[in-house]
Amino acid sequence: MRKSPGQHPVDDDQVTPRIVGIGASAGGLAALEQCLARVPPNSGLAYVVVQHLDPTHKAFLAELLQRFTVMPVCQAQDAMHIAPDSVYVIPPNTELSVAGGLLHLQPPPAPRGMRLPINALFSSLARDQSEHAIVVILSGMGSDGTQGVRAVKALGGLTIAQLPESAQFDAMPKSAIETGCVDIIVPPEEIVARILAYIGKSPGPQRPKKTDDAPVDHMAEGTCSDPLAAVVALLLARGRHDFSSYKPSTLRRRIERRMAIHSISSLARYADFLEKNPQEIDLLFKELLIGVTSFFRDAAVWQHLAETTLPALLASSAREKKLRAWVVGCSTGEEAYSLAIVFEEAMQRLQLRDRTLQIFATDLSPDAIATARRGVYPASIDTSVSAERLALFFTCHEGRYGVSQRIRDMVLFAQQDVVLDPPFTKLDILSCRNLMIYFDAALQRRLLPLFHYSLRAGGILLLGNSETTGQFDRLFTPIESKLRLYARHKNTHFDGVNFLAQSFPPLSTMKMEQTVPTSRLPAQLHENLQKAADNLLLQVYAPPAVVVNSSGDIVYISGRTGKYLEPAAGKVNWNFHAMARDGIRLPIATGLQRAAEQSEPLQLTGLQAQSTQGSQLVDVTIQALKEPIALRGMFIIVFRDVPAAAGRRRKTPSALEASHAAALQRCHEEILALREEARISREELQSTNEELQSTNEELQSANEELTTSKEEMQSMNEELQTINAEMQRKLDDLSLAQSDMKNLLNSTDIAMLFLDQELNVSRYTERTSKIINLRESDVGRPLSDLTTSLQYPALQDDACETLRTLVPSEKQILSNDGRWFAVRIMPYRRLDNVIDGAVITFVDITAAKELELRLRRESRD
Repeated sequence: MRKSPGQHPVDDDQVTPRIVGIGASAGGLAALEQCLARVPPNSGLAYVVVQHLDPTHKAFLAELLQRFTVMPVCQAQDAMHIAPDSVYVIPPNTELSVAGGLLHLQPPPAPRGMRLPINALFSSLARDQSEHAIVVILSGMGSDGTQGVRAVKALGGLTIAQLPESAQFDAMPKSAIETGCVDIIVPPEEIVARILAYIGKSPGPQRPKKTDDAPVDHMAEGTCSDPLAAVVALLLARGRHDFSSYKPSTLRRRIERRMAIHSISSLARYADFLEKNPQEIDLLFKELLIGVTSFFRDAAVWQHLAETTLPALLASSAREKKLRAWVVGCSTGEEAYSLAIVFEEAMQRLQLRDRTLQIFATDLSPDAIATARRGVYPASIDTSVSAERLALFFTCHEGRYGVSQRIRDMVLFAQQDVVLDPPFTKLDILSCRNLMIYFDAALQRRLLPLFHYSLRAGGILLLGNSETTGQFDRLFTPIESKLRLYARHKNTHFDGVNFLAQSFPPLSTMKMEQTVPTSRLPAQLHENLQKAADNLLLQVYAPPAVVVNSSGDIVYISGRTGKYLEPAAGKVNWNFHAMARDGIRLPIATGLQRAAEQSEPLQLTGLQAQSTQGSQLVDVTIQALKEPIALRGMFIIVFRDVPAAAGRRRKTPSALEASHAAALQRCHEEILALREEARISREELQSTNEELQSTNEELQSANEELTTSKEEMQSMNEELQTINAEMQRKLDDLSLAQSDMKNLLNSTDIAMLFLDQELNVSRYTERTSKIINLRESDVGRPLSDLTTSLQYPALQDDACETLRTLVPSEKQILSNDGRWFAVRIMPYRRLDNVIDGAVITFVDITAAKELELRLRRESRD
């Protein structure tokens, strides 16, 4: 027996079922029918459907969907409990969300146009169900649901989109698919089967997850007997990032989710699947990098930072005017922007104008960095960002919040691997929150000394609420241990010269120079003595040099080049033009162009390399390499320091040197002029680009409103077409019933006349036209206008009296041709007990009258 919609008895101890959120728009009705028609009656899932509806019309979506499923379908109500094996449909002019096993309704944020109800539902499912959320995007126009898919994917939920080729309108599925956050793309008739297969292989809310924190077995040369190690090796080979230092439980949880999507039961089979499908390695890589973040997460931390820690840091007279910060694992940028906002608020509170903060925000995921650089976030951030901050530091456009330009300029985003790439240094603030919880203990022990090395004395370290400095408490002083705020010890020294190498694993394996072994001699001394001597001479007496390619990227360094090269601030850049010190950068850049055009080495003498310790006079030799073949097209740059005495002799310039100096000065002036022209052109282009962007945004807004209105009209048209088909079927049935009734009445051979409340003719049987002069055109005429062969002048009055008193009237009337009729007048009573006119029947009783007359005559005789 099927339950009636909306009647779901709920036990207080009953666990909320797994919920499937379905979003559809134009063309989505057919896809919903194909999807729900294949849901078994005991799937144990609840289905919440959101479709774009016209806010001013009644929706029939629940009635339409009920025809295609045995599950009860009802329109959602506020605070309604969610029961398994049921379908809930959004009402018009509302936003539907899920929280705590209940449905919640609220008015939409905008009266029309920019409504995104699918995003609202999906985001609430992500918050409420976390990795157990399941969402489906079906046919529709626009991009509603895309941000909701991102939110569900970020928390590890399952995301499904209709195959665009099978959709009547493919804009919504395509928009979701382009984010790279959709796990399954299939036609609507296959969606339910894929969901049930996923449910059967992935741990549900009530099913305990398997945990295995056994260390990953690292096998030499990439051969792994452990399937998990094999997966890690494939990820390393494909994307150069080593996940072997991640906690195995984290790895297994994410891998099991991908296995469930592909219905693969064992880890060994999944490793084979990865080896044959490189694109799945990329998807798994993205899966492992999904981060969870928000603005001002753990509000107490940011409050203490804004009110106490940052003011103390800014008030320090020893601090430089330009402060530096590094946000490690910034994900989509919310934490970096939060730091910029609290710094700006602290500056305003202290009324300081001479301090600036440069924030370096890094993450391994290129997609997350791209999102962070855009700096545009959904309207839902108003739950974590106060209205005052939204007004001061954000701009609202089309229902989304964009970070203001002055906050955006404070943050520099870069893709970086904290495990492999060199760190940022001379930092005042370093934030690494909830990243190390995914690393094993060995990697955590290496990263904390690295963070200490990157911070200046007294610098601030922010960790996540589940992270501590552990055994490295000698490196950091707690500012507020409960909030995981620490300050770097000002005077801390480490024993041994290998501290940085031990703290930063890549440096221990990247040998930039070949060293000569001195602890043992080669076995065949007479053969290798010359080679050893040559290596020793190169090690000790050869001048520093670098090999660069045609783009200036350094491919090899020999000797100590620190006096001539230094790493540039910001994203790690091994380009010579970025690393060369002032005084030698421009001459060498020009020299590289000249050296490419000649075969002889190019000599540059008397260059001055500027550094913090002063200037160093240096001679530079540049030569284009043609041999060996591996170095063809590259350049070698050799640096030779000029002794002080030789430098003093060179202080008396010759006429030729003076000419060169004048020419060099002119070149410098021309370069400065060109730079100024380039700066002006860049500003003009930027201004033009901003105007075009503003115009484009206005057009985009207008287009979005038109698209939304079109979606509403399309959705309403689909409902009307379906209702029209239903009405047409009912009209056909009614027409058939009317034909049956007409045939029945005609077959009784009784004359019947039907009158409305004004005693106008509404319909009659064929036999009536032989008694009363009637034809088709007389329908609607008053009874008083008709002529009859009956000698019954009071017919009109008797009919009026019957309508007034509701008492039937029956008389025997003689006709002009000598026939007798029993005329009966009765009220016409509808099924709803309403009097809607009168019915007059004419029964021919001539034979009965003749028999009565004959019997009377015989009785007299």
